[in-house]
Amino acid sequence: FKTHKRSPRVLIANSNLVGAWDDWDHFHELESRGLIMYGQMTAGSWAYIGTQGIIQGTFETLAEAARQHFPDREGLRGTITVTAGLGGMGGAQPLAVTMNHGVCIAAEVDEDRIDRRIEMDYCMEKTEDLETAIDLAEDAVANGEPLSVALHMNAADMFDGLLERGFVPDIVTDQTTAHDELEGYYPAGYTVEEADALRKSDPDLYVEESLDTMQRHVKSILEMQER
Repeated sequence: FKTHKRSPRVLIANSNLVGAWDDWDHFHELESRGLIMYGQMTAGSWAYIGTQGIIQGTFETLAEAARQHFPDREGLRGTITVTAGLGGMGGAQPLAVTMNHGVCIAAEVDEDRIDRRIEMDYCMEKTEDLETAIDLAEDAVANGEPLSVALHMNAADMFDGLLERGFVPDIVTDQTTAHDELEGYYPAGYTVEEADALRKSDPDLYVEESLDTMQRHVKSILEMQER
């Protein structure tokens, strides 16, 4: 189209697939060619501003949970929130919990993401041991102090491990990239490097492994809610 002085420099459309082309196979084929990207609203475009764009909403969500379920407390003080995912969106969770005076254990399979959250002061501690994470969280609750602990572990393994120990948090949630079983979610039983290699060599198997892990993941969260 003909341009003019007020013409936009960039036109952005995210994931606009319709009709016969609206499926993951076609999406991933276009993505591999650099012709499409996943994201809703600003999250998939040049306007993406990372974690700072989600911290307020996450804080307000947890503050409302505190008002509804723990009305006699100062925010989330004295409570433990268990969650997973410390990427661009999920990375806001530990800080949002401590801003509400609570304690957070957050699983993340990618240690680089954990280190980034620690460096940015969005998270306070990190460990690879589930028992250590539980001990740190319970000590903080006993002292009435806010604390965030990043647990370097697959989310499904963490939730299963907590249930095996009879540990039920006050709040359970999740912000892993479960909407994308190929490019976002990491299946259990693999390191990040092993999973990245499998994604390239056998994407169908990768998706199958991801879905199996997701099933465990969701089942454990639902069981925690029932308890």
